[in-house]
Amino acid sequence: MRALIQRVKHASVSVDGQECGAIEQGVLAYIGLGHDDNLQSAQRMTDRILTYRIFENDDNPAKYGKLDKNVQQVGGGLLLVSQFTLMAKTDKGRRPDFGDAMAPDAAQALFAQMIAYAKTQHPNIAIGQFGADMQVLSVNDGPLNFLLEVN
Repeated sequence: MRALIQRVKHASVSVDGQECGAIEQGVLAYIGLGHDDNLQSAQRMTDRILTYRIFENDDNPAKYGKLDKNVQQVGGGLLLVSQFTLMAKTDKGRRPDFGDAMAPDAAQALFAQMIAYAKTQHPNIAIGQFGADMQVLSVNDGPLNFLLEVN
C-alpha cells in the first residue's frame, strides 16, 4: 500500500461539479492499494498518516520550525482519495504498468474499510468518491509531500 500525503491549507474533491469532500488545514492523502493489501495494512497506513509529524510546533519556541506535530495534534482534517495510479510500475518504457494495483471491486471494499477505521481514529475525515472522475483542489502548505509505504 502506498500513500502520497500532502500538508494542505485546504483541499476539496468534486465529482460532476458537486463537492463530495473538503477539509481546511490538514492532510490530503492519495491511497494506492496493491494485491497483497488487507485490513491490517490499511489500518497501519491510516495510523501512520494520522501520526506522521509534518506540522511545525508553534507552541514551543525552542522547537519552532521543526516538524514536530501530526494532523491529530493540530486538529486538522484528513481527506482520503483512492488513487490506483500510485501502484504503477514506472521503471521501464513510456507507459505505466498498473498490474500491481488491486482489482477495483476488492479495492473499493478495502478502501471503505479504511475509511470506516479512519473515522474511529479521527473526527475530521473527508473522502473522495471511489472510481469516479474526481477533480481535486488543494493549496499545498510548504510544499510538503511524502510517499509512505506499508506492507
